[in-house]
Amino acid sequence: MNKKKIAVIGSGVSGLSIAQLLKNDFSVKVFEKQSRPGGLIKCDRVDGNLYHMVGGHVFNSKRQDVLDWFWSQFDQDKEFIKAIRNATVFMDKPIGYPIENHLYQMDPEVAKAVVSDLLEIEKGEQSEPSNFGDFLKQRFGKTLYSIYFKPYNEKIWKRDLSGVPLSWLAGKLPMPTVEEILCNNISQEKEMNMVHSSFYYPKVNGSQFLVERLAEGLDIECGVEINTITRSADERKWHINGGEGFDSVIFTGNIKSLIGVVDPALGLGRFDSAVQALEYHGTTTVLCEIEQNPYSWVYMPDPDIAAHRIINTGNFSDTNNHPGIKTATVEFTDYIEKEEILSNLERMPFNLRYLAHEFTEYTYPIQDGETRPLIDRIKQEVEPHGMYITGRFAEWEYYNMDAAMGAAIDLLSRIYV
Repeated sequence: MNKKKIAVIGSGVSGLSIAQLLKNDFSVKVFEKQSRPGGLIKCDRVDGNLYHMVGGHVFNSKRQDVLDWFWSQFDQDKEFIKAIRNATVFMDKPIGYPIENHLYQMDPEVAKAVVSDLLEIEKGEQSEPSNFGDFLKQRFGKTLYSIYFKPYNEKIWKRDLSGVPLSWLAGKLPMPTVEEILCNNISQEKEMNMVHSSFYYPKVNGSQFLVERLAEGLDIECGVEINTITRSADERKWHINGGEGFDSVIFTGNIKSLIGVVDPALGLGRFDSAVQALEYHGTTTVLCEIEQNPYSWVYMPDPDIAAHRIINTGNFSDTNNHPGIKTATVEFTDYIEKEEILSNLERMPFNLRYLAHEFTEYTYPIQDGETRPLIDRIKQEVEPHGMYITGRFAEWEYYNMDAAMGAAIDLLSRIYV
């Protein structure tokens, strides 16, 4: 019996995951506009050093179905290192992360002010926060908000936090109670409830190893710019750039590029202005040599430094480094000139030495209160015709790698109807 044919647009983690999930039951072909698959998780080598061009891409999940599927693709013991997250907030000196659990490492007067804020929070009745800024102030108090949460998050998102909806960051928000914060400071125990408090990382080649494994056995055509996605006259087949017919299409690319290429008969044109207005940020990622330090992530709220974090990818696996050195990636929101990069590196901790940099235009989708309803309406329009949408910029969701895999798994129930 001939298998139904599915076209997958995009070969980032979402496209590779959904293609692997479907390949045994369908004839799946993946189309990728770049010269190689991987999207935001692919890596390069620079002078023998592994270069994560966007992020650090470690794996763990609170979803058992994601864990089960992921470990069906990989050998956990032979191919991965398990690590405990050792992050720090750098405020003239390293302070443990999450910062609210490490008040005892702060200057005494600052710690005293934070505790006073927390006790006021505990005594008073709080109204329901309506935005990210109010949430942080009500959860952690004005002192921590002013010295860390506000400057750090505004550096990343480049916007007033009162304009950031809570729904956008659902599942990513810290939710400790005052009692838990105070007890954690007394006991000085590590926070192990966050999804990446511990994580798995490939022994060799980082997330590029994930790309290569998830691409195995797939029919991937790279270097394909999608110009048209049309329906045949009998409404039974989809055609990519006028080519062979597919029973279904799964779009995992950027939603901004979809409406201009999809069959006008679907009527998506009425959503185009709203889709083109969706906001986002890019990332300039700088590969550096770094002095030995014990940290996995270093967060930098200092508003006088444009970079917002250092990811010590060289600490994740020794194979990421040229022998004799340690490497890390430094992240800046949006585009930054090399001269400014070098100036920032001089003012940052751990004696960073520039090796390479890369700007990626689309890395962080930004939602407002209308984003999810907009994407949901588009999905409702296309799914009856056999088109499905999943992925970070397809759904305009702030997905980590495991969340993107989870979204692909969730999509199966609609495809297999």
